[in-house]
Amino acid sequence: MSTTIVKPNVEHCDPPDFLDNHGLRDWLERQAKKHNLRYLLAHAEDGVIWGRFDDDGLKTSGDVLFDKCTKFHPAKLRSQTLQECRIFSKDGGELHLWRNGGKWRSHFTADDQYKEKIEERQILWGTHGEKNEQYGFTLLRDGSQGLRHAVPFTDIKVDENQKLVKPVRLVVHHYITYDDAGVARISHSRLVDLTTKEKD
Repeated sequence: MSTTIVKPNVEHCDPPDFLDNHGLRDWLERQAKKHNLRYLLAHAEDGVIWGRFDDDGLKTSGDVLFDKCTKFHPAKLRSQTLQECRIFSKDGGELHLWRNGGKWRSHFTADDQYKEKIEERQILWGTHGEKNEQYGFTLLRDGSQGLRHAVPFTDIKVDENQKLVKPVRLVVHHYITYDDAGVARISHSRLVDLTTKEKD
């Protein structure tokens, strides 16, 4: 964990205007292009959804992966079941979309250079990985619990038994502010990147 001088630049976005699943994807793709964002992490009523933006638009784990042997069905990105999602990249920032009282809200956060932040690299669960280079996803599973999720990241080393050489980590920035008494607190956090490195 490291501390750097940085300032969170938080902007409240225009209210999301989508009405259905197609509109949701279009809105996310427009925001990703506007802010140069690469990854998606969403939480829905039926599970966790990972995604990646490329020249062809948004691809999610639910679009491209299905394990016939284990009947692994990743959750689908649907406006009816979505609770919140974050689209993010290291250089672009993060757009956070969430449901509040039946209405959608969103805001965008980007790094600036004048206040404090703490960087954390959270280990994602999964002791083994099966890479799908064609779609750019890796199906992670936990050897002891059988839990599975598919991350949009393949720069991962595995041994002959598909065990991860290093765990996959989610990079998070926590921004620090101070009250009038000089007491520090975390005022905001954003997702940044996926990596297997403990530190740069």
